[in-house]
Amino acid sequence: MGMQLIDLSQEIFEGMSVFPMHQKTFIMTNMTHEENMKMTGSKKLGFSARNLLISEHGGTHSDGVWEYNPNGPTIDNMPLEYFWGSAICIDLSSVPHTRSIEIRDLETAVKKSGQEIRKDDIVLMYTAHYDKNFDTDKWQTEYSGLSYSAAKWLAEKGVVNIGADAPAIDHPKDIDFSGHLICGEYNITNTENLCNLDKVVNKRFLYFGLPLKIRDGSGSPIRAVALIED
Repeated sequence: MGMQLIDLSQEIFEGMSVFPMHQKTFIMTNMTHEENMKMTGSKKLGFSARNLLISEHGGTHSDGVWEYNPNGPTIDNMPLEYFWGSAICIDLSSVPHTRSIEIRDLETAVKKSGQEIRKDDIVLMYTAHYDKNFDTDKWQTEYSGLSYSAAKWLAEKGVVNIGADAPAIDHPKDIDFSGHLICGEYNITNTENLCNLDKVVNKRFLYFGLPLKIRDGSGSPIRAVALIED
């Protein structure tokens, strides 16, 4: 039986859309091939490199609990099992952006997926927001997100990582940031700005989204992938 690797990560580039409270992304040339050859005196080989200025929450990323709970662990002190392992993706694309995702929506989506939520699962939410609105003026404003009770429902089932193909797991009009609030209460992570979830929706698969080992990090960009059976 063959396996397929599916990239769930958005591209990192200067000008990429970033959640308004976070640092914009800048990419600067550190040294060109020609400049390096002049520096080293080499006539055969030059090295080139660029510098990145990027938020710990830029692009596809996961959060350290410390970001939303000052008593929680930073990204470098969280269990790696929160960032890889068995995962399911459920279809919540029918939930309108005008309201939050509720428990009934999660229950219906899990049932339709033919899967079940197990302890220590990673649960990704396919909202179709990336498919419909990425790189538009709706990207940061018109998506759905978890209500407090829905996020708690997931946490109480033992989910360790809640992911979404949107800028946040909360509804953009939720100033209490309910999804993050629950993650802080249960010391779990969430993953935002995923893409290509249409390729894994209603499936169980092996997920990898390992963070950089940033000392005292509030979060980290990740390269999220799904390994599924052909």
